[in-house]
Amino acid sequence: MKALVAVKRVVDYNVKVRVKTDGSDVDIGNVKMSMNPFDEIAVEEAVRLKEAGKISEIVAVSLGEKKCEDTLRTALAMGADRAVHVETDAFLEPLTVAKLLKAVAEKEQPHLLLLGKQAIDDDANQTAQMLAALMNLPQATFASKVELDTQEVLVTREIDGGEETLALKLPAVISTDLRLNEPRFVKLPNLMQAKKKPLEKATPAELGVDTALRCEAVAYAEPKARQVGIKVANVAELVEKLKNQAKVI
Repeated sequence: MKALVAVKRVVDYNVKVRVKTDGSDVDIGNVKMSMNPFDEIAVEEAVRLKEAGKISEIVAVSLGEKKCEDTLRTALAMGADRAVHVETDAFLEPLTVAKLLKAVAEKEQPHLLLLGKQAIDDDANQTAQMLAALMNLPQATFASKVELDTQEVLVTREIDGGEETLALKLPAVISTDLRLNEPRFVKLPNLMQAKKKPLEKATPAELGVDTALRCEAVAYAEPKARQVGIKVANVAELVEKLKNQAKVI
């Protein structure tokens, strides 16, 4: 059984991103980059399923510039068997990403497609759903528990007011949430060994996918600073503040 795991290179979650002075884009020059945390959880889950004997091969795939190879090497060091890099310098929208992943999946024929529920740079939370729709596959989003069998996968996901468990026929698309697992620390020897694992190259043109933008970002701006909060002595004062200052009632 094969698992295909998508990983994205993003600005490290510890870095505070700033907007360029002209508002044309986000300034990511000379900042630390790393694997998207939700994708890291997806890789960890695939590796755990392999360690449990449920999966025989893990293929990591990343889309983007040449530096994405570093992200793929991290996935290989975590336990992925091989990697596919769709190299392009173009800005990729979620639908384009889904189409590229579909093209890779049609070639690899995985039984399980694992993606992070969203990337922390654009927070779109669209790619997994679009991929499932394009491939006409069952999907489960925001997975907090995954139990894989030979014919189906049971996915527990968080919903408003509790949890639900879905039984999906394979192949299936799953997007991972924070509570699914805690990714392992990648040791230096594993990173060195990852350099020997196969990494295949492809381009959007070779996969037959057009990367032309369908949406245009007009401007970027940082959110307004939040106002300092105040304390009130009682309910009557709270109502007075809401009515006369905040003017929300």
